[in-house]
Amino acid sequence: MPIKIIVKQADITREKADAIVNAANSTLLGGGGVDGAIHAAAGPELKAKCRTLGGCKTGEAKITKGYKLPAKYVIHTVGPVYRRSDGREAELLADCYRNCLGLAAEHGVKTIAFPCISTGVYRFPKDKAAEIAVATVREFIKENPEALNEIRFVTFGELDYNIYTELLS
Repeated sequence: MPIKIIVKQADITREKADAIVNAANSTLLGGGGVDGAIHAAAGPELKAKCRTLGGCKTGEAKITKGYKLPAKYVIHTVGPVYRRSDGREAELLADCYRNCLGLAAEHGVKTIAFPCISTGVYRFPKDKAAEIAVATVREFIKENPEALNEIRFVTFGELDYNIYTELLS
């Protein structure tokens, strides 16, 4: 069965998926935006678990339970800060998606929901970030056609929704 790619404008903390992705900071202890919303919705157990993980480097990913979220897992990844990553922003952002998808496959995740990684306070241009996200996901699907059933891009704003919809049409 082919892997479905879906775009929706919604609150990622309400996604009924096997895993949601957290656009985290390197401490993994919560922050603003998506990161803060996920930590708030998951409850204090998530922060307690994240304290034991030793942080996360840019482009890498770590997995925890979802606690009070409807998702079984949260996959935390740290995106690059635009123009502060020695010209490696695109590579590091692609690594975020690859590493999240790899962890998902390792843990038997069949549905995963991604937010827009690095496009908030990390200021990655939305269109470039979406192109990298979609290309990396398509590459993963080509190499791992049986790994997942559904990949969702869950956007918060209409502009992001429109960018992803156009890229996937």
